Amino acid sequence: MTSAQRIPPWVFFLAAPAIIALQALILWAMGRLPICACGTVKLWHGVVHSAENSQHIFDWYTLTHVVHGFGLYFLLWLVLRRTSVALRLALAVLIEGGWEILENSDFIINRYRAETIALDYFGDSIVNSIADTVAMISGFALAYRLSPWSVVGLAIAVELMLAYTIRDNLTLNVIMLVHPTQVIKAWQAAPLLRYRAARAK
Repeated sequence: MTSAQRIPPWVFFLAAPAIIALQALILWAMGRLPICACGTVKLWHGVVHSAENSQHIFDWYTLTHVVHGFGLYFLLWLVLRRTSVALRLALAVLIEGGWEILENSDFIINRYRAETIALDYFGDSIVNSIADTVAMISGFALAYRLSPWSVVGLAIAVELMLAYTIRDNLTLNVIMLVHPTQVIKAWQAAPLLRYRAARAK
């Protein structure tokens, strides 16, 4: 029995909210706003091309964090399948929290603004970042409960729905961060350009 296996599962379950609290504190120290600069907190904000995107509790990109949960569950299951699901959950929260902190660094924010259609993106509010981590946990829990093929099908359905609805998803997000493509950028920007052209008339 390893040292990790000797630790009761409830310790790892309690570690998850502690990690989320630490994530919030680090984001606060980085200068991230607790809530939207508009002064309100909405449960849902669905306008992607908006300064309020990623500032409220849930938005379209919340679904990409559910997919994060799918991926982290299967990755940690492959690497640490003999450990408890509680430990793997704590590690998933740690990884997701680390990504949320990196995502809100000046480097990644500027990368988003330069290479994607997120021209109005200036980082997440703390409440949105925490909600993203909670969304990852929900994806992790679904992956634990559902069959692998059900999770794969659900992930594909989410990705296709987001591509159709907002012309963005986790796959496109990764592509545009790692290897930006002008064809994708132009396709994503087309609705925004039409909207701005209509307003200018």
